[in-house]
Amino acid sequence: MSDRLSVRWTVVARDCPRPVFACPACGGDRPFHPSGKLRLNANGKRLDAWLIYKCDGCDRTWNRPIFERRLAADVPPGDLAALRSADPAFVRRLAFDLSALRRKTPVILQSDRVDVEKLVTGGDQGATGVEIALVVPHPVGLRLDRLLAAELGLTRSRIGALAKAGRLDVDGGGNALKRPPRDGQCIRLNLDGMGDRQAILAAAG
Repeated sequence: MSDRLSVRWTVVARDCPRPVFACPACGGDRPFHPSGKLRLNANGKRLDAWLIYKCDGCDRTWNRPIFERRLAADVPPGDLAALRSADPAFVRRLAFDLSALRRKTPVILQSDRVDVEKLVTGGDQGATGVEIALVVPHPVGLRLDRLLAAELGLTRSRIGALAKAGRLDVDGGGNALKRPPRDGQCIRLNLDGMGDRQAILAAAG
């Protein structure tokens, strides 16, 4: 019997980040969402590419530049094929590029809705502790303490109390619970002597 249950949580955002702009048609600031469509133009040997967004209120479009006036030979063949086919995984990766979005607007709305896939990688339900390894493919707008509370069936105040008591250890220090989860982050929880140990272990994996 292992004293620690090891699990991997893959945390996937349900919704893409939405940049906020002034929409001329709506007459005020509105969030724009990615439409899932791309635009690729060729001018001689040079290419321009955009990710197309739509206003939440009126469907007015905004074309976010991916690159402009780039030599076709400088675009990786895989990226070029994905642009031409509007590959959904490629579009999603572009839509979650917060650095690129922040160069266009300071206001970006991030949803806190996520799906969590759990996989036990070691140990068993007789363990007295749990170690959670996070896989976060794209940025999410949910705080880590909210994620842990929801997925372990605990309150946020209980999560905070466990951290304060030294039972909950999180990569990134004390403030990590107040920030979104990071890819590769690890959380360790000591359940020894806790009455709801079995319920927490079951929820964890």
